[in-house]
Order: sequence, then C-alpha cells, then structure tokens
Amino acid sequence: MFTELLKSSYFALFLIVALGFMLGRLQIKKLSLDVSAVIFIALLFGHLGVEIPKALGNFGLVLFIFTIGIQAGPGFFDSFRTKGKTLILITLLIISSASIAALALKYLLGIDTPSIVGLIAGALTSTPGLAVAIDSTQSPAASIAYGIGYPFGVIGVILFVKLLPRVLGVDLVAEARRLDKERKDQFPELKTCTFRVTNSMLDGRTLADLDIRKLTGAVVSRVRKGDEILTPTSHTVIHFNDYIQAVGSEESLAKLAEWVGVREEGELPLLHTQSIEQILLTKKDMVNRQLGHLNLQQNYGCTITRIRRSGIDLAPSPELVLKFGDKLMVVGEKEGVKGVESLLGNNAKQLSDTDFFPIAMGIVLGVLVGRINISFPGTDFSFSPGLTGGILITALLLSAVGKTGPILWTMSAPANQLLRQLGLLLFLAEVGTSAGKNLVATFQDSGLLLFAVGVFVTLVPMFVAVFVGLYVFKVSVLDLLGTITGGMTSTPGLAAADSMVDSNIPGVAYATVYPIAMVFLILFIQFIAMFC
Repeated sequence: MFTELLKSSYFALFLIVALGFMLGRLQIKKLSLDVSAVIFIALLFGHLGVEIPKALGNFGLVLFIFTIGIQAGPGFFDSFRTKGKTLILITLLIISSASIAALALKYLLGIDTPSIVGLIAGALTSTPGLAVAIDSTQSPAASIAYGIGYPFGVIGVILFVKLLPRVLGVDLVAEARRLDKERKDQFPELKTCTFRVTNSMLDGRTLADLDIRKLTGAVVSRVRKGDEILTPTSHTVIHFNDYIQAVGSEESLAKLAEWVGVREEGELPLLHTQSIEQILLTKKDMVNRQLGHLNLQQNYGCTITRIRRSGIDLAPSPELVLKFGDKLMVVGEKEGVKGVESLLGNNAKQLSDTDFFPIAMGIVLGVLVGRINISFPGTDFSFSPGLTGGILITALLLSAVGKTGPILWTMSAPANQLLRQLGLLLFLAEVGTSAGKNLVATFQDSGLLLFAVGVFVTLVPMFVAVFVGLYVFKVSVLDLLGTITGGMTSTPGLAAADSMVDSNIPGVAYATVYPIAMVFLILFIQFIAMFC
C-alpha cells in the first residue's frame, strides 16, 4: 500500500517536504540544515524510484527566483550608492575566485561541466545558483554535485567565521562600538527640541522668509505665541519671545539654536483641536511622488516631521520620493490630519494583502526576457538569459522601479516569504528526486574527489576576502564577517557572526552584498555552463 502511495506525486511531494523539515530542524551543536535538508530527503527518495513531475519543479523555480528578485531589487541598486561599493568589490572577488578555483580543478582533474557548476553552487550554499546550474546544463549531475559540496559549504563558513576574530586577535565588542558610532553619524537620530526666539533679526519674518529647513536641516513642527499653539505654515510670522518646536538631528538643532535663540527643555503641548499621527502610505497613486509635490501645509495645514522607512527615520525634505509602506509623522489640526490620512491611505491591511496580478505579469515578462537571444555578428557567440536569468533580471528591475501606472511591483514580506518557501520546496523536491536516480553510481565514481574540490572552492574565496578586505581596503572585521557570509550566500554563517557580538553591523553588510553575490554567482554559473 505504501509503495502505491509513493507513486502518487502529491503524496510523495508532501512526504518529502515533511521529512525534510524534520531533518532540517535537527541541531548538532547549534548547526542545522534547515530547509536545504529537503534536497537530501529527495535524493534518497529518487534513489528509491520516486518521481516528482518536472512541471512542478519548474513552477517552483519561477516562483522562487521571482520572489528573490523582487526582494533584492531595491537593495541591489541602492548598494551602489553607499559605502557598500568596497564591500561589493570584495564580494565580486569572492565569486570570481571561487569560480576560477573550480575551473582550474575542472581542467586539472577532468571534471565535467554540470558537476563543476553544481559544486560551485553547493560550495557557496546557493540554491538560486543550483537552479541556474540545472537550468543551464539540463543534467542531474549538477544537483548531485551540489548535494556533495553543500554540507562543507555550510559548516566551513561557520567555522571560518567563528575562528577568524580569534586568529586576528580582534576585540569584536570594541570594534562594534566604533562602527556603531560611524553608522549613527551617517543616519543621525532625529530629536525634538523647543527654542525661544531671542534673535531680534527674526522678529516679524515669516517661516517662508527664514527657510529654516534649507538652512539648518530641521523641520518646525509647532509654534507658540503666548498661550496659542499653532501648526506652522509658510505664512506663519515669528516674533521675539515666540517658541518654536523643531525636529532634526543633533547637528541641525544646534545650528537652529545658534540662529534662533535659547534652547528650552520639554515639548510644546498640543491643543484639543490638534493631533499628531503616524500615517501609512498605502495609496498606489501616491507612490514615487515627491513629498514637496503633495503640498501638505497649504492643502491640509499639516507638517511632516519625520518619515520612517525600513527602521530608519528620514528627514522630510521636499525632494524625498515616497515609497509604499512609508510611515509619515503628521502634525496639524485634527481635520487636516484626517485629510492627509485619506490622501495617503493609512490602510494597514493593504500591507499584508497580496495582489497576484503583478506576480503573474512579472513572471510572464521574465519568461519572455529569458527567451531573448543576443547574437554578435561575425562570430558564433550568442547569449540568452534563460528562464532563471530572465525572471531574475526582470524582477530586479521591476522591484527597483516600484510602480508602473496603477501596478505596484512589490510584495509584502509575509507573502514573499510564503511564495519563496513554496517555490523552493517544490523545486528542491523535484530536482532531488531526479538526481537521486544516479546518486550512488556518481558518488562511487567521483564522490570523494568532488567533496575535496568542494572544500577547496569553499575555503579559497574566504581567504581571498580576508586578505583583500583587511590589507587592501582596510575594512573592519565586523563588516568583513558580514561581507564573507553574504558573498558566500550563507545565512547560517551570518547567524554565527551575529551570535559573537551584540551588533547588527554584520547583518547590514550581509544585506548590502547578498543581492550582488546572488546575481553575479548566477551569471558566472551561466557563463561556465555555456562556454566551459
């Protein structure tokens, strides 16, 4: 009876997933395989003759790659405009050195191309890389080699991360304090402060004349004239001994104090007709609009004091482009605040709702892009992104654009996580059972050799990253730990780094370089599969 049930693809699929999760949750000294354990169960089932339809694997593949691209898009392009340029260069060295090491051993030891690209993906623990390796070679040898190289890919990065600070003699706690101070200087905390106007040169001038935001970077949120509390507008006139409440960084508030007058303790109270609310931007037609274009002071008599995005408070400059899910701190008369709420949406439910049209259309566009074939006249060279490349490129671009007309190319975090996990499970179950048919024979022929090559490909790029990062670019060890784990696409490695120090610095570096590592690893694997 059980044998008959295994012939049912849906029963076998969910049995593989269930057993994979059971195995993935087993921990040995806080090390676990997590969701990647599914491929090992699938390999076993494939060896026993179980088959999962190819169509299910392809369905999972496109879901997984598209959700990865949608999530990584903004970070991929933003990372080029920050200090991450140095970290990105180190990441490219990680990917290129791993590929060069693998290619050298391929020709030295006579390893076939599907196995070598599978080993690269396994040594760098990259399931998107495995997806591309399989899609590019159409060979089960890629997933078998991935399964051989993956275990040390996980364990090796964790051990390297744990041992590196000790070998270098670095105090991670002291290093974290130094880097945290640097980060706060780049994204200063916004504070609220009250000032009494003692500069007689300001008497009788309007806020438009003073242009406080441009001169100091601070935003005036309230004005007190005697016992009257006002929500400021550009026409509000400032007099001697008036009180001004402003929001800004410590530096901008210090500039304002030098210009306006005496800094006071406490905040100005709100009148019963006024309110301060945090409003979510959930209206599609407001996305990608500049804050200044909304003209909230003139239209609603309200002031934006700060905008919170991805856990960071941003100063509300007129040029700031609004994004879906931004939280705007709005101060004004209650009726005006209600008007702003209606304008921006403030519908928390929309943040968790999933619109499947952008997902379906994005995947359709990605499949079409993947079929584009670029030929070079006068040569036999041609290039096609393929299924995974086309979908990934499309998802990255759409996510970075964010909005096209009424279409939002975004997904809520829970929806993205669910679809990505579903796609990954379907993909791993199918490719694992396909590869399992030849697993024993392949491992008997070259398993130990492939394992040794996988160890080499895992270790070489990390040593290259340490040498270049510390002695050429002089980056901090905490940034280097995050860059190594991100460049190796190793979430378990990041967890090991986080456990050693109470700082999010490794996580910030990881998030900066991970999209770069994922994209360039895919490109390198495609290139090797096509031309080597």
